[in-house]
Amino acid sequence: MYTLCWSVKGGSGTTVVSSALAVVSARANENAVLVDLKGDVPAALGIQEPSGPGVVDWLNSSSNTPAEALNYLMTDVGHGLRLLHRGKGDFIESSRLEAFAEFLEHHPQLCIIDAGTGIPPAVLREHALHSLLITRPCYLALRRATDCASLADGIILITEAGRALTRRDVEAVLQVPVVAEIPVDASVARAVDAGLLAARLPTVISSRLSAVA
Repeated sequence: MYTLCWSVKGGSGTTVVSSALAVVSARANENAVLVDLKGDVPAALGIQEPSGPGVVDWLNSSSNTPAEALNYLMTDVGHGLRLLHRGKGDFIESSRLEAFAEFLEHHPQLCIIDAGTGIPPAVLREHALHSLLITRPCYLALRRATDCASLADGIILITEAGRALTRRDVEAVLQVPVVAEIPVDASVARAVDAGLLAARLPTVISSRLSAVA
């Protein structure tokens, strides 16, 4: 089974949130898989960029390699977390997406997908256990999300001091429940900059994602 994380506007924090959610899930369930469809996860986690083919290479391949082969493309991050890195090339909605979604849906470990910015492919949404929209209480972000918020079953709200819009406003506009609020905090930025997000996940984000993991 898997959780799909996405946003409608760049800079919403999708990669940091999905990475943190995967770390928390691995701790709670003793293992988890983080799927990187956009390519920024290794940098966010503070690990070396994996070499060799990744999930995009498998999706774009014309061979008959079964989806189970994706298990061999995963990198051990530590503490029960494995990363299925992006690989090379452009992510496209290939005919293999259905097999990919079914593979993750029935995977024995909980999987978290960082789908980045933009509406994820329908097949990924249809097979997901949860579809989480990552957003800030920002008028521009909510304006973009209005037409596609129904594709999410939960919102992770990145809160900032001084914003006029509140959790209640976001839920009223998008008609989707906020399942977690994460305040913008310098400790998270420091952890990412130091390459320590996976090893020393700040409490300010781990505590708020524990109910989602």
